[in-house]
Amino acid sequence: MAKAKTDDAADAEQGAAAGVTQVPPVDSTLGYEQARDELIEVVRSLEAGGTTLEESLALWERGEALAKVCRRWLDGARARLDAALAEPSDEAGAERA
Repeated sequence: MAKAKTDDAADAEQGAAAGVTQVPPVDSTLGYEQARDELIEVVRSLEAGGTTLEESLALWERGEALAKVCRRWLDGARARLDAALAEPSDEAGAERA
């Protein structure tokens, strides 16, 4: 994970040198609701317009990163539900006996 942080820092430095608007990197420890709410705000900003191309691209990239955080949470929740549904329940075992 340290490699990814190093790459993000290098990308931020390159973007700053090129005059590109920087949006803070997404914290991968964000909760689902936090990431979802911020993603909603990013979409609203993009839909409202009035931003430069660079700002729009930075917002888009942040939105993509936030969507990945949300997807990881949803995939994890689906895996937990699937695992819970796959386990034989005590009641089902008692009824068969």
